[in-house]
Order: sequence, then structure tokens, then C-alpha cells
Amino acid sequence: LRSRLIHEIRRFFRDWDYLEIETPIRTPTQAPEVHIDAQESGKWLLQTSPELCMKRLIAAGYPRIFQICKCFRKGERGNRNLPEFTMLEWYHQGQTLFDLMKQCEDLIRWISRGLGKGDTLPYQGKTIYLETPWPRQTVSQIFFRYGSISLKDALALNRFDEIMGIHIEPELGWETPIFLYNYPASLGSLARINPENPDSALRFELYAGGLELCNAFTELTDPKEQKIRFEKEMKSRSGMGKSAYSMPHKFLEALEFMPETAGCAMGVDRLVMLFADTSTIDPVVAFPPETL
Repeated sequence: LRSRLIHEIRRFFRDWDYLEIETPIRTPTQAPEVHIDAQESGKWLLQTSPELCMKRLIAAGYPRIFQICKCFRKGERGNRNLPEFTMLEWYHQGQTLFDLMKQCEDLIRWISRGLGKGDTLPYQGKTIYLETPWPRQTVSQIFFRYGSISLKDALALNRFDEIMGIHIEPELGWETPIFLYNYPASLGSLARINPENPDSALRFELYAGGLELCNAFTELTDPKEQKIRFEKEMKSRSGMGKSAYSMPHKFLEALEFMPETAGCAMGVDRLVMLFADTSTIDPVVAFPPETL
């Protein structure tokens, strides 16, 4: 099933005239993020995401690219997480967040039909309907519906991830997949701020069966603003006693030439979980780390 699913991913992107590329998994630095820790490899780091190198290719003139690759994040191990996992990541010049929502719908329906499952997906005793369009709700709306505290309080108390993971995510995407968008600007990462609502970032996540499947941005293309964000993340990491990463200067230099672009990162292992109807990640990889 995993092999066939990855085959369908490649068929989809090649059908849409995307170029499959490869970037190094071992690099001298990573995009600094407070809650994501890279695994050391000598004096360099194993990638937590191929994002920086892929955006440099977009800036160099490649209009549509995708990659299926290994990523590594220290300390991430659980029923839905592995310290080494498989990522699908793609970028498209000239598109926006909302274009990518439609593309995510098309991709998962393509995979489902390629696997002979059609427009309904049995998962954990329930049926997820894949007919489009899928619902879209803002993060503030979903906090109001499922959160144990308000979005404002969750941010003030630094409990956003906790409330999302414990109270909100398990409720999402059981009738049909659902997009969450308009993330708080402080959680924008490498996403552009929404010009119509400066308190929010142009970022979405897709959920199905309580699983977070992907994270997508209308990409920030301002190197000065991106550097300020990186410096803030580095300061936060330092305050938490975490290792510091060097500033990714070559990425920031390339960002000056990057056109309007949207990009998405989708967890392949979790996608296989969904289609394999399993609530844990171990059965969908050949060798969980404890077996090595």
C-alpha cells in the first residue's frame, strides 16, 4: 500500500508538470524554530525539512517542484511521530494558499481513486467522505468550538500546541477532511502575513481522521522580515537553553529573488496511516527505530 501510494503521488505531480528534485539532507544550518530540534551529523545537521534548499531552487527559476525525502527531528517519537520520517514537499510559483487547498483536495482524491478506494474512506470505524469542497475554518473559530480556553489565552499562556494536540486535533476531519487557516501571526514561521488581517498568517493545516496531514504557506519573500523572524526564534531557543543554529545567509540572499509562491509539506507516513486505517505510525514503516 505504501509503495502504491508513493507511486500515485509521483503520477499526480508529473501529470501537473512538476519537476521532481533532490536536495541535500545534511546541511550546515536549518531554519531556526523554537519547537523543532535538528539531529546533529558531525558539525552539520540532518534536515528537519527541505524547505530552504527547495526555495532556493524556486528563486533560481524553477516554477514547479516537488520532492519525497527523509527528514529528521530530534526527540519526536510517539504514536504518530518518528524521529526519521518521510516528507512530501512541493512549491508552485504564482499560487496562493487557497490554490494549494484545492490542490490538496485533488491530490488526496487522486490517491484514493488510484488505490481503488473512491470517494469514501473507512478510518477507525467511521467513514470519511472525500467529495469536495472540504470545509475551511479559521483557527479562532475552531478554538471557540473545541478549545478548553480561548485562542487569545492559549497564546498568552504559551499553551497553543497543548490545546491543539489534546483538545482540538482529535475532533477534526471525521466526516470530511478540514482545512484550518488564518493561523496567528506569531505562529507564521515562514509564511506571509495576511495583508487583510495583520494578526494572522497565510498558513493552513489539513486534518483528516484526527490526523494533521500537512502544513502550507503563501510564502514570505521579504528577506529582511524573514531575518527578523529567524533572529527572534534564535533568541527564544537560546532562552530555553537549546542549541543555536547559524543564520542561513545563502537562503536569505536567494529569497530576494523568489517570486510569489505557495508551498506545502505533507507527511507521507501519516497519509499512509489514513489509507491503511491504522491509528499508529509503526505499522506503516518497515523498521520503527526500536527494531534496529
